[in-house]
Amino acid sequence: MPMSDLEFTHLDPHGRARMVDVTPKEPTHRRAVARCKVFMKPETTAAIANREVKKGDVLSVARVAGIQAAKRTSDMIPLCHPLLIGAVSVNFEIGDDYVAIEAHVDCVERTGVEMEALHACSTAALTVYDMCKSADRGMTIGELALWEKTGGKSGTYRRSSEV
Repeated sequence: MPMSDLEFTHLDPHGRARMVDVTPKEPTHRRAVARCKVFMKPETTAAIANREVKKGDVLSVARVAGIQAAKRTSDMIPLCHPLLIGAVSVNFEIGDDYVAIEAHVDCVERTGVEMEALHACSTAALTVYDMCKSADRGMTIGELALWEKTGGKSGTYRRSSEV
């Protein structure tokens, strides 16, 4: 019997947590894109852009942190499958009072990489916060969302820009 989108796939018939069995699925190319922002004082974005933050090159360190996070997602999210990640990219855009982060994750697997992209994006954001917190404790991290996913039985998802 097919499971509806409203049923909880990570619960067994007794209501206990379980890892979904993906072994019968065929591996396909999967891709996910996540985005978030770190909001901060304009002086902080200027320091990041000019590489004047005392701890070092904020965006280079945050990029590596995001890549590492994507590869280790199943270590942090209990029911997430360990995946062989094919590619990860983490990119930044510096605005007047924010740093926007976008993470892309690709693999050929039996399950999607949405959690890996979200984990990469949020870890990169936390790294930006960590490296800048001595200058700006009022920073906030927000707008974390999945923007795109492709591959698998459910097909393609793209977030509307109006959301």
